[in-house]
Amino acid sequence: MIILAVATVATKVIVPESPVRTAGKLSWPGAVLLSAWLVALLLGVSEGPTWGWGSVKVIALLIASVVLAVAWVIAESSSSHPLIDMAMMRIPAVWTTNLVSLLLGVGMYAVFAFLPEFLQTPRSAGYGFGASITESGLLILPSAVFMFLFGMLSGRLSKLFGAKALLGAGGVISIATFVLLTVAHAQQWEILLAMAIQGIGFGLAFASMSNLVVAAVPREQTGVASGMNANIRTIGGSIGAAVMSSIVTSHPQASGLPREAGYSHGFAMLTVVAVAAAAAALLVPSTRRMGTPIPDAELLPHGELGLLAAGTLSGDEPE
Repeated sequence: MIILAVATVATKVIVPESPVRTAGKLSWPGAVLLSAWLVALLLGVSEGPTWGWGSVKVIALLIASVVLAVAWVIAESSSSHPLIDMAMMRIPAVWTTNLVSLLLGVGMYAVFAFLPEFLQTPRSAGYGFGASITESGLLILPSAVFMFLFGMLSGRLSKLFGAKALLGAGGVISIATFVLLTVAHAQQWEILLAMAIQGIGFGLAFASMSNLVVAAVPREQTGVASGMNANIRTIGGSIGAAVMSSIVTSHPQASGLPREAGYSHGFAMLTVVAVAAAAAALLVPSTRRMGTPIPDAELLPHGELGLLAAGTLSGDEPE
């Protein structure tokens, strides 16, 4: 709360006002339906492992999310001032990049949710390190560090190789993370290596996704397009964490702790998802097919902003 309060004040004091104004008004039906289907989906997915995937409540929530999502699409498609432009969401570069974002979100959030639990498991369970909360956080720290560093490099690398190539490379590199966690997680250095690889792969992928989305949509839609990309990543994360929970806790030990095989199977599932993400990256149109290469002015020199919903434009010109 304190940090958000400081950020709010800093936004008012430091961030310059945007001169860009787009005519329109808020689509209340679109806002309400978007919130409704997201809440229904995420609540159903999050509580699935606890309530049971076959429970009436979970099934009802998932059905409701589908019905509400369809109603949202219909409402937005017929609105003169949609909250989310459905025509924009159908742009090949946008929907394919969003698909990659969904799949990578599954892997990233599932790891952040369950790897600490694996590390904190007492050695008496036959695996784990008996790490404290602080120690498990430090073991995961390389992911954030390398994600930031390679996100910063992504702007320059995009100029050399193209954003699509970086997205594909990030997806392929990420596969190694989950393979390593599946087959080699008995030593701390193996965890540190896996986290460093994850940071490199995700840092390249997420920053390049922001560049691809920015290049594919009109200038006045860059904020909403990149915001939806980040939102879809979060949806993937909720799904990944819920499925991972079901796999890890499916056959507990007599002590109540998960078996090591549960974690191994969960990481193997994430490996399959990472392979699917790398394959989905091949569907993203190259910048040449989209028209012209991404202008240098619209490449993110601070590609780490691609990790955020607001990481869109860059340079001296405000959006």
